[in-house]
Amino acid sequence: MDALLDGYRRFRETYWEEHKELFQSLAVSGQRPRAMVIACCDSRAAPEVIFNCSPGEIFVVRNVANLVPPYAPNADYHGTSAALEFAVNDLNVEHIVVMGHSNCGGVNALVNGTEGRPTDFIATWMSIATAARDRALAAADGDRQLACRLCERENVHESLKNLMTFPWIAGRVAAGTLRLHGMVFDLEAATIESL
Repeated sequence: MDALLDGYRRFRETYWEEHKELFQSLAVSGQRPRAMVIACCDSRAAPEVIFNCSPGEIFVVRNVANLVPPYAPNADYHGTSAALEFAVNDLNVEHIVVMGHSNCGGVNALVNGTEGRPTDFIATWMSIATAARDRALAAADGDRQLACRLCERENVHESLKNLMTFPWIAGRVAAGTLRLHGMVFDLEAATIESL
């Protein structure tokens, strides 16, 4: 905890002081990001850092394995879907980026299973991408490491497909006011592959 508080103090003394007007402007006038990024919550794949964005530039949602569930308006809890609704219908973002990354632990759990590890939520959450896993396993011909790499991409494709199940996203895509993008960030090489 001390390291976090030390980091906050450095932020206040340097970054915030240098960008005080930006923070005050965002506080007064609100946010108007042009893009939403759906990324993994992996600590190594921070979209704001990867895209070198300032506060207010991108609206970010992070979850395990950067998944977008299919549209399902019911009484369940839908954090990612609620964020999508806000970004599209209230902030009027023009772009949604689903950004996967290499060496994803969620994808590894999807491909290799979670047996022997207690899980109350991960296995169920990752079941959103079962079709992506099945495509990757079929293409990898038994090579589990290759299956994970392929699944990182297939997972992004699955989330892009699921985005189109939201009627207010599909409508804006059809009207040309919203574009969907898929990307995979390589942690080691710091490269982005556009899908």
